[in-house]
Parts: sequence; structure tokens; C-alpha cells
Amino acid sequence: MRRVLVVTSGALFVRGGHLVIAEEIVAALRRQDREAELLVTPQNRFGRQLSAYLASRLTDVGMTADGRGIDGVVSLRFPSYAVRHPFHVCWINHRMREYYDLWEDLVRGLGRKGRIKERIRRRMFHAIDRWLLTRNVTRVVAQSRTIQFRLERFGGIPSEVLHPPAPERNYRNDDYGESIFAVSRLDRLKRLDLLVESAAHVKNRSLHFRIAGEGPEASHLRARIRELGLESRVELLGPISEDALLTELSRCRAVFFAPKNEDYGLVTLQAFRSAKAVLTANDSGGPTELVRDGENGFIVAPDPIAVAEKLEALGEDRTLAERLGQAALADSRAHTWERAIRVLLRDGSEGALRN
Repeated sequence: MRRVLVVTSGALFVRGGHLVIAEEIVAALRRQDREAELLVTPQNRFGRQLSAYLASRLTDVGMTADGRGIDGVVSLRFPSYAVRHPFHVCWINHRMREYYDLWEDLVRGLGRKGRIKERIRRRMFHAIDRWLLTRNVTRVVAQSRTIQFRLERFGGIPSEVLHPPAPERNYRNDDYGESIFAVSRLDRLKRLDLLVESAAHVKNRSLHFRIAGEGPEASHLRARIRELGLESRVELLGPISEDALLTELSRCRAVFFAPKNEDYGLVTLQAFRSAKAVLTANDSGGPTELVRDGENGFIVAPDPIAVAEKLEALGEDRTLAERLGQAALADSRAHTWERAIRVLLRDGSEGALRN
């Protein structure tokens, strides 16, 4: 297969992990001397998604402007998988989660009319998504077992699993320093507040906590840090550059990444590539598929005391952090972009993309 189009969707002024993955697919294809381009279809704000599906559906992805044919499409998420192509693999990140696993969060607080309206929308999008993911694509490949479970639970949609590798960067391990590092959008579901609350229970005063990212929870986190008297130990770094991210990963003792029911999360393998253990929670979804408790990181209950206990252990025992980190680095070598492209574009009797 010579010419491949990678398609994802995006909201204005928001850059998510799916876009990083899409760019990495394009880069990996080009390293194999294939022609590859990225197309970002609109997502639109909540409540106006149907028009975004229609826009994706009407987008011509069969041929370039100069008349050259496109051999295959790899899409990533709603509503980008609505594009039409005879050889279309969906490496799915997620559907519109508010109508699936986050449904209860959506309708909580709505009045009777609001609930009725959203139930109608939910049924409509369930039907659209199921048709698209069973009739419009050649194969569905889930980015994690967590996503695979959701596909089966909501719609009985079959899929295989392929974890995206970490973005290709100059990862390194400079030290196992005195910091626990966390990087994420500062959103309620990412649970950076769990790290802040846990830090208050860590007795080792040499251990400090560095949180990178921006988002709606920033002011709440800042206030809670102040209330707990943690200003000298917990630092909100704000958005950081790629070079700064690699430096933080290279120098920290370990990485905290414990979102609630995460689709996947690239942070885990980025930490692993930097030879750093990951501390996650037993309800974090995607990260728990890669973290092996006590071997390349820790999986604990999402409770400040439980988290603090493991943070204390990492702070007190540098050798433990090194042992877990080296195991994490070894595990990361199984996840390569060469293998990912081979799986996505593999030949197959059911009409998979052909090399």
C-alpha cells in the first residue's frame, strides 16, 4: 500500500492525545517510504455533533486533488470514522463518551426535558456509531482492552487490540531524582487532585511533586495546594514544551498517572521509554493494561493513603525506583511503530488493507 490517509477529528483550540497518535502514524508511514497525510475533520461543540458526522461523511477521501487514488484510510475517533473508503481501518480511541460510559455524569442534574432530549440523542448516536463501525469500516482495532470492552458492552462491536507506542522522541534517563512527575490535561477525570491529596500524607519531605498541564481544574488544584500548605512541595508547571517534558521524565523518581477509566493514555509508555515506573489506580483503565504491579510500577486503590504509601516507598528507596524503571524500559520495547503499522495495514481474508 503506497498512499495512506490518516483521519481524526478535533475541537477548536484543543490538542488531545489522539492527534499526537495520528501524527505519529503519518510519520511512521513516511519512514517506510509510503505517502501519508493527516486529515482533521470537525468535531463541533457538544449538542452539534450530528453536523460534524455529516461533514466527515461528505468529505472526499478517495482521491487527491490532482486525481491520484488513495489506497487506504486509518481513522481514529468520532466522527472521523464516518469517512467513506473501501479500505478503512478504524484504530479507535473512543466514541462520544458522554453517550456511553459517561452517560450518568451527563444526565446528572438535568431536568425532565433535558433527560428526554439527551436520551433521544443517545439512541441516535448509538445507532449511527454501530452502523459506521460494523458497515462502514473494514476492521475495528481498539487502542486498549478498556476501549474493546466498551465497544462490546455498547453495541456488541467486535475488535482486536493494538496499544499505540509512545511518540518517537529522544527519551533518556538522566537520574532518579527527588520528584514525582505528572503530566496531563488538568481535568476532573485525570484526578491530579488525588496526587495533591496524597502528597499531604507523604512524610518524606525531600520528595516533591511536579504537575505539568493546563485545564479547567488548575484553579481548584492551586487552591487545594494552598489549603494543605504544600506550596513548597507541589508545583503546577502549566503547559510545557516537548523538550521540557522529556527533561522532566528523564530526571524524576517515578511518574504518577491515575486518571479515572482512561481510554489509553500515552503517558504510561512515555514514562516507560524514560525508564520510569508508573503509579496508577486500579480503576484507571488503559494504564492498568501496561503497568504490572510491583514489577514496572504500582497499581493501587484511588485513595490518598494508598497512593501515599507507594509514593513513600519510592521516595525512601531509590533502588526500588531504578528496578521498576528498568523493567518498564524493557517492556516498552515490545511497542514499536513498525509493528503497529504492520498490524494496521496487514493483509487478510476479510479485506484488510494490503501492502
